[in-house]
Amino acid sequence: MDEQQAMFGEVQYPQQVPPSNRAAGGYTQEQVDEMNQQLNHSRPQRVRSAMFPETLDEGMQIPQAAIHPGAETAVQRLSEPSQMLKSAVVNLINYQDDTDLATKAIPELIKLLQDEDQVVISQAAMMVHQLSKKEASRHAIMNSPQMVAALVRAVTNSHDVETLRSVGGTLHNLSHHRQGLLAIFKSGGIPALVKLLGSPVESVLFYAITTLHNLLLHQEGSKQAIRIAGGLQKMVALLQRNNVKFLAIVTDCLQILAYGNQESKLIILASGGPGELVRVMRAYTYEKLLWTTSRVLKVLSVCQSNKPAIVEAGGMQALAAHLDHQSGRLVQNCLWTLRNLSDSANKVGPQGPQEGLDGLLHMLVQLLGQSDMNIVTCATGILSNLTCNNQRNKIITCQAGGIEALVRTILQAGDREDITEPAVCALRHLTSRHPEAEVAQNAVRLHYGLPVLVKLLHPPSRWPLIKAVVGLIRNLALCPANHAPLREHGALPRIVQLLIRAHQDTQRQRSSTASGGSSGSIVDGVRMEEIVDGTVGALHILAREHNNRGVIRGLNCIPLFVQLLYSPIESIQRVAAGVLCELAADKEGAEVIEEKGATAPLTELLHSRNEGVATYAAAVLFRMSEDKPQDYKKRLSVELSSSLHFPLSWNESGAAAAVSHEDPYNMYSQQSAAPQRQGGFMQNDMPAMDNGLPDLGTHPDFAFEQPEQNGLNNWFDTDL
Repeated sequence: MDEQQAMFGEVQYPQQVPPSNRAAGGYTQEQVDEMNQQLNHSRPQRVRSAMFPETLDEGMQIPQAAIHPGAETAVQRLSEPSQMLKSAVVNLINYQDDTDLATKAIPELIKLLQDEDQVVISQAAMMVHQLSKKEASRHAIMNSPQMVAALVRAVTNSHDVETLRSVGGTLHNLSHHRQGLLAIFKSGGIPALVKLLGSPVESVLFYAITTLHNLLLHQEGSKQAIRIAGGLQKMVALLQRNNVKFLAIVTDCLQILAYGNQESKLIILASGGPGELVRVMRAYTYEKLLWTTSRVLKVLSVCQSNKPAIVEAGGMQALAAHLDHQSGRLVQNCLWTLRNLSDSANKVGPQGPQEGLDGLLHMLVQLLGQSDMNIVTCATGILSNLTCNNQRNKIITCQAGGIEALVRTILQAGDREDITEPAVCALRHLTSRHPEAEVAQNAVRLHYGLPVLVKLLHPPSRWPLIKAVVGLIRNLALCPANHAPLREHGALPRIVQLLIRAHQDTQRQRSSTASGGSSGSIVDGVRMEEIVDGTVGALHILAREHNNRGVIRGLNCIPLFVQLLYSPIESIQRVAAGVLCELAADKEGAEVIEEKGATAPLTELLHSRNEGVATYAAAVLFRMSEDKPQDYKKRLSVELSSSLHFPLSWNESGAAAAVSHEDPYNMYSQQSAAPQRQGGFMQNDMPAMDNGLPDLGTHPDFAFEQPEQNGLNNWFDTDL
């Protein structure tokens, strides 16, 4: 009895039984027997009611076995699981029925799809489309190569809108399964789908582009098949439509096709893709569309042919407009793209593309204060390129607080050379060849930048960073107020150490070349000759200060300067003669120079075709003759004038200067006896760098692409 009560509950009766007549549990034995009999008779009905309610007669009353009205019996608790089991069995039966129906119908439908009557073909295509909406029959269709081939032929040969819509819908449904994608690919469905991209019907276009998108994502070999079928041209043409979700799929397809494939990038260019993509960035606000479009532009931005086209279409301004967007992934993609484009932005004329970059420069300076190092890395790279050989951009960046922001960025970056190198390059550009250059040179010192710059000359800095720092120090030395701090922070000994190390590398390489080895000494992408040129050039400017000249003499590097006069590289001859010219301003320096045998090479350099080299050589020789009798000086002057290819004038200190030599950007102080350099390491801004960073996007294709390198300063560039 207790077990039955636990399982099915008790039946309650309204009548009361006197206590003297009650059995155990409060009921008489007759009542207990009656309850058991009723429960036994009603058990099958209660089970049917719980598990198969549809089998009960209408109006049939089933007694309740629960003691409490709100409580469930064990049978009632089985009701929901039993219904689920029954539904699964029914679905399985129906699934098998759908499979059997499709299997039987497919052969007949294939014949109908091959009929000559377009109406018959259209009706058959509609039936197949209906079948493809159910999973069982969909599997039957994709398991039939003949059926998929018949669908592809129907698309290829038909121009009926309904037929194209039905077949497109069927292929779209099949493309949600890997087996369906393979069937479409093997049946030659890609050219047929590309054909549908030219349809004026929205639904047909949707089916075609989504199916192609699924193929690109999951079916190997589909990329090349779409390119061969002319899919790129069709997709670029579709960018003129105005459905933002449709455009998002189109642009994602373009990104997948263009990534890592130069031919695809050129096809997009020839089809007018850059202009359309820039228009999309300007015209819409849908975040996913902006993100997918920025990814396409990022892929194209590493192509040397597409870069100018994007810039000319206003791509810099269009991308800059989204740098304050709330979407982090969009901002990051825009920054990477801007970084890749920024070197080309300075190559385009002042009209059009150059306008409107003021806001971008201000925004970039602000972004230097971000905590996200990826954003800071991109911002420094863009600033470095945009300020290269661009006087207007230099002025705007300085006025926007760029010097302070860049110095702060270098201080915070530590050993991250992907940040420090472009930041130093940007400072190098901002400290030369524009009206506010002297203010910038002072600002670096005032914002405590000199100690960290000297520190960057030491390990673990690599040669590209060292080269940039040496060039910046050379520019900073143009400001007399920086001479003493640079000396106090130990810049001079370290620069001389770098010079000696680089010179030794070049000497070893020349010995190797003479033995049949390769020519030129390159370490980390930097030619050691450039380091020699840069370090001597920096010492040249630093030697203008009297105390610095004493330190340089004490480092015993004058013999090396004399040796460099024999260098086959004209720019090295020039800086070597220049630093000797400054050192010869002191009597001690002139005596050491003469003792180290500089007279012979300097006399030879008087005949150099380079005016700067010849003039420096003449100036050193004249200063070395200051202790000589006056008639000796006059004879030397006559000899120098006859040897040189241009007239000389002599300033108050007795140094020679070229009369006709002019430079619109005077990088030397007015008091310098040396002529102005026309070129060479860091005197002018270095060539723009083609900058790019790996974009670890969501696409499964993670192979990095490295585009053509334009020079030694190019950074690793990638599509992702």
